[in-house]
Amino acid sequence: MSAAIVVLAAGQGKRMHSNLPKVMHRVAGKPMVEHVLDAAAEVATCKPVVVYGHGGQQLRDGLAHRNLDWAEQAEQLGTGHAVAQTLSLLPDQGLVLILYGDVPLLRAQSLAGLLGAAADSGFAVLTVTMTDPSGYGRILRDAVGNVARIVEHKDATPAELAVAEINTGIMAIDAAHLKRWIPKLGNSNAQGEYYLTDCVEMAVAEGIAVKRVHIDDADEAIGVNNRRQLAEVERIHQTRIANALLDVGVTLMDPARIDVRGELVCGRDVVIDVNVVCEGRVVLGDNVRIGPNNFIANATIGDGVEILPNCVIESATIGALSRIGPFSRVRPETNLGRDTHIGNFVEIKKSDIGEGSKINHLAYVGDAEIGRAVNVGAGTITCNYDGAFKHKTIIEDDVFVGSDTQLVAPVRIGKGVTIGAGTTVTDDVEADKLVISRVRQKTISGWQRPRKPKK
Repeated sequence: MSAAIVVLAAGQGKRMHSNLPKVMHRVAGKPMVEHVLDAAAEVATCKPVVVYGHGGQQLRDGLAHRNLDWAEQAEQLGTGHAVAQTLSLLPDQGLVLILYGDVPLLRAQSLAGLLGAAADSGFAVLTVTMTDPSGYGRILRDAVGNVARIVEHKDATPAELAVAEINTGIMAIDAAHLKRWIPKLGNSNAQGEYYLTDCVEMAVAEGIAVKRVHIDDADEAIGVNNRRQLAEVERIHQTRIANALLDVGVTLMDPARIDVRGELVCGRDVVIDVNVVCEGRVVLGDNVRIGPNNFIANATIGDGVEILPNCVIESATIGALSRIGPFSRVRPETNLGRDTHIGNFVEIKKSDIGEGSKINHLAYVGDAEIGRAVNVGAGTITCNYDGAFKHKTIIEDDVFVGSDTQLVAPVRIGKGVTIGAGTTVTDDVEADKLVISRVRQKTISGWQRPRKPKK
């Protein structure tokens, strides 16, 4: 649909007690204002106008990746004053969708309904009924159910305060009406501000029906003004995500104990245990099992993979049928082949590990290429850093690396090599050789261990 978009995001958010602009605080890993912009983008294709004020440069820098127009509200003198800063950027015809950057739970389908209602009369308001409407403007309706007036909480009479239907602040207004009414707004009210809601009375005076679009889910209208509300919104959003996962067949051992801070795509028969955090885009294949207390970011996990408890996987690809953990760390630019095993207290960084290879215990592998069917023993490390530069270790297929081996890069280990335990490898090794650099064992008879004298 063709509609201009205005997002009001100039508030300081004093109750957040933060140097970060309020709308840049994150819900599910994404700034609140981006949730609003994403919902708007599903129903309207125009370039949004964002009204900024406090922390404006931080806001602009944080949204630099988006295609936006900007309008500064140097003084925060009310919602009507905020919209006034955008008038020169708005078209003369068509609908204007007015949103708030601190209302991140709003659904796109609600906005679609709002625009549909406004298409008939040129003015529609999104409303909701709340059990505790304190602080919100009340919707006063005429005999046929249209909006007759919106009264702010501080200006309402006791009878008006008893009304439970509230104004979410979200409106769709014909641009021509908006440009006619905004300059006429006054500030003779309890807060001395220019209220956008006063446009309702102007519309009624002109005989324009103000449609109300009532949404059933009051959570959509929650605005965030403090850390407690931010935490509440986070939980609601995570519950939505968990329910969506359950609906497509994912097993969540406890839906209240999963956090998705981005996009989680799951195949069939996926099982996710408690306290799993996913960030960025995470793709899980069929029959994946994720154990408790795992952190996974920007990763692709193949079919049939099992991730045991307490692992960290970041910007990596895990091949099908692999087994990771417990207590493994798979760092960025790592690609694990099919049926690989990465065990407890193993760290892999920027490495390619071939099919069927195993690194099961207490090892560090960085900047390496490891072939197929390689066994890396406990305590093995690739010495990839010389204090200034990183160097590569290459291990070809079917190599056996004994425990407590140091591979000093750059170095290449040929196919089929066996490396004895305790070896330090500094030179390339040809295929099918045994390499060992162990100091010869000595046994000394008659040795007396030093002991403290008895008191």
